[in-house]
Amino acid sequence: MYVHDLSPYLWRISGDFGVRWYGFSYFLGFVLGYLLIRWLVLRQKTGMTATQVGDFATYCIVGALVGGRLGYCLFYSPDLFVKFRGDFPFWGVFALNEGGMSSHGGIIGLALAATLFSMQTGISRLYLFDLVTVAGPIGVFFGRIANFLNGELVGRPCDPSFPLAVKFPSDIYQWTAGQLDKVAQLGDVIDKVPGFTKDKWQLWVESFRMSADARDSVRDGLVHIVRAIQDGNLAVKEALAPLLTPRYPSQLFAAVGEGLLTFLILFILWYKPRRPGFITATFIVLYAAVRIADECFRMPDAFLGYQLWGLTRGQWLSVGMMIIGFVLMFLWSRNTTLRIPGWGRGHSVKLHRK
Repeated sequence: MYVHDLSPYLWRISGDFGVRWYGFSYFLGFVLGYLLIRWLVLRQKTGMTATQVGDFATYCIVGALVGGRLGYCLFYSPDLFVKFRGDFPFWGVFALNEGGMSSHGGIIGLALAATLFSMQTGISRLYLFDLVTVAGPIGVFFGRIANFLNGELVGRPCDPSFPLAVKFPSDIYQWTAGQLDKVAQLGDVIDKVPGFTKDKWQLWVESFRMSADARDSVRDGLVHIVRAIQDGNLAVKEALAPLLTPRYPSQLFAAVGEGLLTFLILFILWYKPRRPGFITATFIVLYAAVRIADECFRMPDAFLGYQLWGLTRGQWLSVGMMIIGFVLMFLWSRNTTLRIPGWGRGHSVKLHRK
């Protein structure tokens, strides 16, 4: 069975400083999304200039990043808004290593960015929505791949015979919350990490509940175990493997469903002319449905757990998102008779009025 041993760094310069896959995935998603939007605008001959496409891309980048982070803080961890400390990055909202980004928040941020750009340029708001929603799943695809590389957002436990089962070393970070017996079993593992010994580990575990220094030492040891595996220490990986739970690679399921599949469906649908907003409403419904399905394989955030009727926070957000999508699909289908050219047609139309 595969034990996840991939490094979160595309290029580690020193210590914890370097270029991470997560940041590179955002960069790649934005670049490819921009190229797709530019291609669509030229193909559809809707009157947007190259300068406007570039400006719109900038709005979208800011909207996605700000919305994604604020969305995570709002939907998953509101305490970050009032969490301050004396060292960088000072405010919990800026501490991207604490929770990361929310895709639902990123979608809201993109919608607000497109609305603001429409107000300033006079370009149809619904057309801008359609452009960003057909390109957005490209970024989602790379983002979920980065989640897998980081070993985060892990899947639920699965049968060991499942052919794609993965064991994630990052599981050990959760063991300090009520599973000290499993932490104690890591003695033979930590003994193979340079700078640590089995005897010291047992003392730290025994003092974990009573000593802050012991807790810090244990958590530091857990980090070094995971890092040793990422750095290619086979002895540590082989010793830890029997203690880990096989899980679904939910990040890869999400990359295929929320990213690749969603993009292909929307792109194919826009081959022929569509009413403004059709692509956006379809995206909202489709993404919500796929996200609800994906979450059946993904572990909920440890501090949230399962919620009403056994659903996760992400599933409930997606239920609300799906309802909004159906409402918008109904309203926008009755709002206008204008049709935006598809990428497979050569007609043109000016979209500088809402």
